[in-house]
Amino acid sequence: MEFPFFVLCLTLGMRHGVDADHMAAIDAFARLRPRPWNGVLFALGHGLVVTVLAVGVGALALPIPAQWSAWLLIALGIVNLWRLLQPAGTAQTVVLPAASPLLVGALFAAGFETASQLSALVLVREANPWLLGLAFSLGMVLVDGVDGLLAARVWRDGGANPGARLFGWLVVLFSIGLGGAELLGWELDGVALPLGAGLFALLVFVRLMGRYWSVQT
Repeated sequence: MEFPFFVLCLTLGMRHGVDADHMAAIDAFARLRPRPWNGVLFALGHGLVVTVLAVGVGALALPIPAQWSAWLLIALGIVNLWRLLQPAGTAQTVVLPAASPLLVGALFAAGFETASQLSALVLVREANPWLLGLAFSLGMVLVDGVDGLLAARVWRDGGANPGARLFGWLVVLFSIGLGGAELLGWELDGVALPLGAGLFALLVFVRLMGRYWSVQT
């Protein structure tokens, strides 16, 4: 695969990583388990399925209902809502059975088919599908990995960050809203990028606010 083509696939992966469902899922996981690798694991799981689809496109039928990813996103939103409604200092540990960023990322690849993911699959005719999957996955890892790292640090700061609670409510809204829209069959490709970019920008702002607040106090 020529270098310009690799860069194109990398860019598509970065574009896909900014989709609103990615941002909402990773930020929701960070609230429950503030681990810096959440975003990387989500992107790797997602990229693995996209690569498998690229290798066997047209011949592979995933035995996973597309609605599962939407229901998982809604479940993450509900659990985050429950956490937000708890008194401060309680309910510190939440376990979602059989749920991990890696697994959810893989399920999202099967359920939430966006324009950038489908574009990458179309490009398989022009390149080695394994290299295409590597480039696409790397692009997602770069974006989703940064998001997961920042989100983990926001929740690790806890009450020291005055914007964290507001961000938590927005994550709940995004998670339940996007999952519900998917179940209703609403087309969101046109707004997935601006919504995801907006949520990511707010996360950066909240993180910077937390750092400023900790210095001032």
